[in-house]
Amino acid sequence: MAKTNIKSSKKVVSKGDSNEIRFSYSFPAEVKEIISRAGSRGGLTQVMALIMDGRDKDKAIRRNVKGPVRKGDILMLLDTEIEAQRLGKRKRSKR
Repeated sequence: MAKTNIKSSKKVVSKGDSNEIRFSYSFPAEVKEIISRAGSRGGLTQVMALIMDGRDKDKAIRRNVKGPVRKGDILMLLDTEIEAQRLGKRKRSKR
């Protein structure tokens, strides 16, 4: 069995004498409600999430989540400005 190096999965940036590890900043959001499921196999779930930290603290937004998700889960969002469109309610043109 081969040993895996955990340090290789992190981004290490060397500056002079010290090494620095940088991660992209993200905002935690708690799943308050599961709205609907979409996709050919139901792999996409639309949820209502409450942002817990950052500039948009206590704002509820609609987001699409890929993979398993439950009410009460914490999502780490890279941006909080973009909200997902509603699924399933399309207006059809009259012909």
